[in-house]
Formats: sequence, C-alpha cells, structure tokens
Amino acid sequence: MATYFDIITVTCFAALVLAFFQFTDRQTRTLLHFVLSGIVFAVANQVGNAGTNVLAVILILAGAGYAALVARNSQP
Repeated sequence: MATYFDIITVTCFAALVLAFFQFTDRQTRTLLHFVLSGIVFAVANQVGNAGTNVLAVILILAGAGYAALVARNSQP
C-alpha cells in the first residue's frame, strides 16, 4: 500500500465486509450489491493511483453511499 487511495479503498472494502456480516440479512442478492460497491472501490483505487483524484473521491463516495443504502434496506 503505497498511496492514500490504496489505504482508503482497502479500508472501505474491509468496512464493506464487516457491514455485510453485521448489518444485513446475508442473502445472495445483498452480497451481489456489495460486490458492485467493491468493484467501484477497486476502480476508484486505480483511477486515484493514475492521478485523477477528483474522480476517485467521487467514486469512493458513490460506492460508500450505495453500500449504506443497500445495508439500510436489507436489515434482518
């Protein structure tokens, strides 16, 4: 982990895993929505490492916001 985007996106991904196990109903449909957020975090990491910081921050916020909406709507 060499850049800030590496640290931020890995932390977001770890929070995504914890949120799936703690705050959702653990169904496959919810997992697929969280996989989509994980893909957004991976893209944000690559975009941020390439030097497009604003787009990377927007993607990180969008991925986190989408994951929060999914977790809130799939409570056990």
